[in-house]
Amino acid sequence: MDLASLGGFTDDDFKRTILSALRLLGVLSVIAMALFWWKSGWQSAALLVIGAAISGSGLWEWLRLMSAVMERMDAGGKARPMGLILFGFFLRLGLTVVILYVSLKYLNGSVLALAAGLGLGVFALTVEGLRLMKAWTV
Repeated sequence: MDLASLGGFTDDDFKRTILSALRLLGVLSVIAMALFWWKSGWQSAALLVIGAAISGSGLWEWLRLMSAVMERMDAGGKARPMGLILFGFFLRLGLTVVILYVSLKYLNGSVLALAAGLGLGVFALTVEGLRLMKAWTV
């Protein structure tokens, strides 16, 4: 794959990739939640859902941030200010720390379930990235 083939990658392709990863994350979360509930109880299933929600919110926030950056680049620096988007990004990071602490303190489930939920977002994004690579090489 050469850099010239990346020239055809548009903003809409980026949005479609992230949205596809979010859909895949949702499907995988439902399946994994059922498995964790069956094997380890509702607390572990809840931790998995919390991890997947944090991961999904990270993907969504990344989509918003990159869309704002691309809009700013396309407008030549005359786009709307990014302060509100950056504030939301850092607010989400702070809330993530609080949610992780509270869920680990009060839900006596498996920490592996929480890690699996967090990892599902990375897995979904990797799958979508591999699909893009396959599309570029065909």
